[in-house]
Amino acid sequence: MAKREGKAEDFITHPAHTDRAKTVLKERESLGDRIRKARELHELTILELGDRTGIDADVLKRVEANKMIPPLGDLVKLGKALETGMSYLISPGTDKPMTVIHADQRKATSRLSGKRAERYGYSYESLAPEKANRSMEPFIVTLTPAEEVQPSTHDGQEFLFVLEGEMMAQVGRQKEHLKAGDAIYYDSAEPHFVKCTGGKEAKILAVIYPGGQ
Repeated sequence: MAKREGKAEDFITHPAHTDRAKTVLKERESLGDRIRKARELHELTILELGDRTGIDADVLKRVEANKMIPPLGDLVKLGKALETGMSYLISPGTDKPMTVIHADQRKATSRLSGKRAERYGYSYESLAPEKANRSMEPFIVTLTPAEEVQPSTHDGQEFLFVLEGEMMAQVGRQKEHLKAGDAIYYDSAEPHFVKCTGGKEAKILAVIYPGGQ
């Protein structure tokens, strides 16, 4: 959902690299550490990773330094570029047939920090961080009022269900105003963005299929 800091925007797992990724991307490590180690595993510089993903190198530096959490759309791009999968970057998980996350175990992640997050960002909570080899990524996303929005494009598809508040979604040239109880499903390769409306936060269930797994 964003390419650069200050803009509110809205993986292919390569068989030859999957086992190595599992040994490199440890659960106890931070997201930034896992991205950095995966980049080093592929012998890529930050500039080269930026060229592959279209993400600004300065943003990637902040991400690897754990000073910024990338938006979900950028995690899709990073997972594909690093041939590890979005799920490994978020949380490698364990090989259990079923995992459960109780309400008091969810942890919110702000995509920016401080006041800029309140003005431009959103927060998201992974609903399946302990399940390995995930084909889908479910999140609870809290949208906050944003002054700027820019469309994002990446592989896969997305399903959104509005839990609280109201939001506007634009996919290509089509715009839809959604209220609690409404849902939308779209191809992420189309330029898209979502934002809350009415000056109030909105909470949504978002399920992302990164594609190609």
